[in-house]
Amino acid sequence: MKQKIALFTILLWPAISLAQQAPKGIDQRIEEMFKPISDFWWNLVFTSINIAGYDIPIVLILLILGATYFTFYFKFPQIKLFKTAIKIVAGKYDSIDQHDSYKPAYDPLVEPHEDIPETIKIEGEHHGEVSHFQALSAALSATVGLGNIAGVAVAIAIGGPGATFWMILAGLLGMASKFTECTLGVKYRDIGKDGTVYGGPMYYLKKGLKEIGKGSLGKFLAVFFAIMVVGGSFGGGNMFQANQAAAQFKKLFHITNPNAGSYFGIVLAIIVGIVIIGGIKRIGKVAEKIVPFMAVLYVGAALLILLLNVNLLPEAFKQIVMQAFTPAAGLGGFMGVLIQGFRRGTFSNEAGVGSAAIAHSAVKTKYPASEGIVALLEPFIDTVVICTMTALVLIITNLKYGLFNYGDGSLDGKGVELTATAFDAVIPHFSIILTIAVILFAFSTMLSWSYYGLQGWKFIFGRSKKADVVYKLLFLFFVFVGSSVKLGSVLNFSDAMIFAMVFPNVIGLVFLAPKVRQELARYLKAIKEAGK
Repeated sequence: MKQKIALFTILLWPAISLAQQAPKGIDQRIEEMFKPISDFWWNLVFTSINIAGYDIPIVLILLILGATYFTFYFKFPQIKLFKTAIKIVAGKYDSIDQHDSYKPAYDPLVEPHEDIPETIKIEGEHHGEVSHFQALSAALSATVGLGNIAGVAVAIAIGGPGATFWMILAGLLGMASKFTECTLGVKYRDIGKDGTVYGGPMYYLKKGLKEIGKGSLGKFLAVFFAIMVVGGSFGGGNMFQANQAAAQFKKLFHITNPNAGSYFGIVLAIIVGIVIIGGIKRIGKVAEKIVPFMAVLYVGAALLILLLNVNLLPEAFKQIVMQAFTPAAGLGGFMGVLIQGFRRGTFSNEAGVGSAAIAHSAVKTKYPASEGIVALLEPFIDTVVICTMTALVLIITNLKYGLFNYGDGSLDGKGVELTATAFDAVIPHFSIILTIAVILFAFSTMLSWSYYGLQGWKFIFGRSKKADVVYKLLFLFFVFVGSSVKLGSVLNFSDAMIFAMVFPNVIGLVFLAPKVRQELARYLKAIKEAGK
């Protein structure tokens, strides 16, 4: 335990460099205190090596090579298993995956239809497990949102249209990574005596690597991942969401008060606190119904803009392809555009990060590979479809109205504001609806990531009520911080925490890939024998 606590304190070590407080606005003072922490972690995680004259972050090399390896190792599951994934979600194979024939690794102390506390999106049946569709929805609620709206805008603003190409490629390759990690998430999950499901990379790294004779490495990687998922929940799953919700709120109502972000953060923290501390089951249900509606509304508006400007689509696609390989001057060159696309694509779909495996581990199945197959739909929906639609809206409206200049460094801090401007240019006052969507997306993502972070926290500090409360209070504090600081600092910290999770996760996935192949063969054999 002492070693785990010591390792965890590494996360907070940069806080010793906090700047002295000055008589300035609250938001500015928090920004000055937080920026050194953000810069420290960004520089550490995105350490680069020079290849053929390009400085490439090691974490991106690992991410891309890992996803490429899984693509070939599993013989292009993105294509081969896509149709199967649709059938699983539609319930076609439910008959071969009946819960009756699956014996959980515990003696349940709860009756069917009884609520299982602290288990994400799980409500009242089959000892707390969820259907494939529910697990997919739970994981998508954490990925579809501000990464698609604000993250894409940052990528286009800095990297130009060409970044879209690399975002799409990140999504396609990420489908193989997502399949691998979510299969393992189910295979090595823990089920508590009260029916609560505990799963994710912490468990498959520790248990899976021990199974193949690498127990010491597994323990280290599991603890390291658990620490990073806590950091990720504070960063990309919290601060980034709060920051962009506050930014859009201030833009819509033309609020210039330097302390507005802090005030917004306090209110948002109170609302989030009511949910994660006192009533996630009750209030979470409301968010589950509203968020999909807002997602459909957002996608519908994007489709409308594309249809109204269908004549500009060929030019938009031409810019995406041409500038992916020959970017305009000032956009960071070819490698700069590639890195920007992969960073934002991975930040949005989280493939290779391992976070989604935590949500998917709660699925009701006796075939782990069935959930891995379902999970590969996530990067496709999130990045290949929704992120691309946002990118096309930005490129087309910029072609038509000249809203911004690609490569302008000042756009780094705009994010969701840039997307709102693009939508408003075609659909007047759509930013009002977008503001509501942004806040709801942020809220939904925070709920999912608070669960992810709590799982990591409990893995480190134990499953006590005290550990639970401490984590949730820290989570709410970071809601306040995220609303108060600038996007640049938040984005750097969020990227650093999210991408740090890649190191232990992808290393473990490579070692455990043969286990996934065995599970895939077992499930496909069951489908074949059932004549489906």
